[in-house]
Amino acid sequence: MRPMTDDTPNDALLRDDPPPRPPVEPDMADCCGNGCDPCIFDLYEEARQHYREALAAWRVRHPGVDAGV
Repeated sequence: MRPMTDDTPNDALLRDDPPPRPPVEPDMADCCGNGCDPCIFDLYEEARQHYREALAAWRVRHPGVDAGV
């Protein structure tokens, strides 16, 4: 028997297919300043782009549901 919960349909959606989490922005102190290629901030921008794409895809799958971000 399935346990009773107070989950709303949105709760179940978020549990089964949670929205992507944004990447953590590095601190300025995390950069060594040696001109690395890629720099930690380049990697962060790539992660942000991937996050934006993943969030857009998630919103298509869950129209009208607040991603909480």
